[in-house]
Amino acid sequence: MAITAQMVKELREKTGAGMMDCKKALTEVNGDMDAAVDFLREKGLSSAAKKADRIAAEGTTEILVNGNEAVIFEVNAETDFVAKNEGFQTLVKELGEHLLAAKPATIEEANESKMENGLTVADHISNAVSKIGEKITLRRFELKTKTDNDAFGPYLHMGGRIAVLTILEGTTDADAAKDVAMHIAALNPKYISRDEVSEEEVERERKVLTEQALNEGKPENIVAKMVEGRLGKYFEEICVLDQAFVKNSDQKVRDFVKSTNGSLKEFVRYAVGEGIEKREDNFAEEVMSQVKGN
Repeated sequence: MAITAQMVKELREKTGAGMMDCKKALTEVNGDMDAAVDFLREKGLSSAAKKADRIAAEGTTEILVNGNEAVIFEVNAETDFVAKNEGFQTLVKELGEHLLAAKPATIEEANESKMENGLTVADHISNAVSKIGEKITLRRFELKTKTDNDAFGPYLHMGGRIAVLTILEGTTDADAAKDVAMHIAALNPKYISRDEVSEEEVERERKVLTEQALNEGKPENIVAKMVEGRLGKYFEEICVLDQAFVKNSDQKVRDFVKSTNGSLKEFVRYAVGEGIEKREDNFAEEVMSQVKGN
């Protein structure tokens, strides 16, 4: 498989490794991006296990709570300027109230559902677009419910750049639920506990850690023990209950939640634009055009 400059660039952004190392890794694994990431990590050449979050699209995330029901959702626009527009903010509020009331199952169903003004969500957004002058989309949402014995923890960071909704079961301590949401906004865990991590993911990480240890020249008879210790650190990175609580680093999130006599049932974390690729300008051409213009 031909290794393109774009592939090398993508791998470099994901790992922080050098260009030549990235090209060699891609060549070794025949262009498989995930395998190339593992190859670089095994060789100790990757400075980042995860892809750096390159927030591309603009817009906002929002959470609306009504009694035992809540919705967390994201609405995208083309520029941050429009995201602060009063008309855009009004639209976001209207969409949230409609999602809570209509309870659609999918984005497609949401866009086709009719609002109180008789327009579909899609048409209502189109009307807003004609006034605001930018493309606007309802990107995603999740509806959540709880009982009177549980607590929602809604938290918005940086005016909606990140939104987290938690549900603590068995406690009505809304402040504690919000504190956990704040922690999740900061550390971005993938799972609640180790039980949720698939065996396939654990084995993949174990393989990478084993190769790392062997490449470091560690004796084979202690590698297995080292790997299990490093796996524990891995779980601390991806499982919220295993993490040191941001408001008290001497306490695990698990212990903080336990102190409320509740348990963390679930969480949803949205960051504006995550996973959306932005149009890439040719940087060299941009610089040259500026130089010629001066």
